[in-house]
Amino acid sequence: MQEKIKLLKEKLSELADLRSASAVLGWDQLVNMPVGGAADRGEQIATVEKIQHAKSTSDELGRLLEDLAEYSNQLDDDSDNKRLIKVAKRNFDKQIKVTSKFVEEFARESTVAQSVWEKAKDTSDYSIFQPNLEHLVELRRQYADFFKPWDHVYDPLLDDFEPGMKTSEVQEIFNVLRPKQVELIKAISEKEKVDRSFLFLDYPDEKQWAFGEEVITKFGYDWDHGRQDKSAHPFTTSFGINDVRITTRVKENYLPTAMFGTFHECGHALYEMGIAQNLNRSPLADGASMAVHESQSRMWENLIGRSKPFWNHFYPRLQEYFPSQLGNVSLDKFYRAVNAVEPSLIRVEADEATYNLHIMLRLELEIALMDGSMAVKDAPEAWNQKFKEYLGILPQNDAEGVLQDVHWSFGGFGYFPTYALGNLVSVQLWEKMSGEIMDIDGKIEKAEFNVILDWLRSNVHVYGAKYEPQELVKKITGSRITSEPYVKYLKNKFGEIYSL
Repeated sequence: MQEKIKLLKEKLSELADLRSASAVLGWDQLVNMPVGGAADRGEQIATVEKIQHAKSTSDELGRLLEDLAEYSNQLDDDSDNKRLIKVAKRNFDKQIKVTSKFVEEFARESTVAQSVWEKAKDTSDYSIFQPNLEHLVELRRQYADFFKPWDHVYDPLLDDFEPGMKTSEVQEIFNVLRPKQVELIKAISEKEKVDRSFLFLDYPDEKQWAFGEEVITKFGYDWDHGRQDKSAHPFTTSFGINDVRITTRVKENYLPTAMFGTFHECGHALYEMGIAQNLNRSPLADGASMAVHESQSRMWENLIGRSKPFWNHFYPRLQEYFPSQLGNVSLDKFYRAVNAVEPSLIRVEADEATYNLHIMLRLELEIALMDGSMAVKDAPEAWNQKFKEYLGILPQNDAEGVLQDVHWSFGGFGYFPTYALGNLVSVQLWEKMSGEIMDIDGKIEKAEFNVILDWLRSNVHVYGAKYEPQELVKKITGSRITSEPYVKYLKNKFGEIYSL
């Protein structure tokens, strides 16, 4: 059996290399590629994806996994080999249901659609992107059909990002969470608004960039194995755990965009960089799920990056970068400003109290698109109606509304719920970590982030994708994903800021 497990690892390493090659092409498209290259790039990625799909569904791989089934049953449940076989079998069983023709077509369309989306967003013209989105929605419905019978058409899409989780589970979590967040937002809305005007001054691009890089270097981002570039929508990509790259975007008239975007993407990258080296070039060299991934990015962005201890340390330094803008702004005033609760149009700039509402409305829209109860042409109007219902505000144009997120352009239906789930997981992990690290606030105030990173590396990162998300969260915290700790965190934090 040792020869067969060795052969399996060789084949899985080839698949990992192909995924990395595709990721390089995708990264280059969003960072460097001229706009006219989209069609050719679509063909290139489609070819790589076609080869990858053929290898990942080969009869030889299928027989190998069958032969290793009995061997796997004899292994300890936590062994790397047992988990590798389990994840490889799960991936094989999913891939074998999807046709090669579909994989090619989807890769081609999603690559071209991303470039069309960028143009549509820049011009705030949904009609430019609508035909591409119609095609992508149809393709995602076709994809779901490969996995019939299902309980819900959205289940196969969600499963790609949250292995083992059902739509009904997410809806149940959100149904409990929504009224509690709405109640908190209502209480805050009755208080005096926080002054945020100084965040909208002129903040030169290069200084924002330099401050962000200074902070994430102290977080532990390894520049020998990563880099940061600009893109229309911030993202993190991995070409293996030794090459993990991030991007951000900068608004010169709004300080938080690049700053918190950089913290957020660094959190993703730290996760990938912390996966055990022996898992590299395997399907285990990945996050447990996107919710667990988001728990890391939201933790560094919010639980650390928006905390009072963090700014006790870094605010004097930020004032050195921007003396004319912030020199006369007190620490307390700045802290309140970057934590102000105010319904906003742009998800990635939303405050902690309202952020999950952005996700919940997107989930409803995605489900409506998938089950056919909403036509693609009606998405902008439905988006605006949901915004009015959930957040009490209306987008003034498509760029602020239905076109603001990149996810639909690459066919990422099923992705959005993971953002809200990640918020919940981040606080569950934080509660556990805070109980094991003495004076964690003091460590943050001294910028001693190595203690926090070491805990995350030992308890979360090192496992990669060995465990399913619910399994991992329970292994670490003793509980499955739940909203109670997050609601408690919000009430405590904003209760203090707004004297509730």
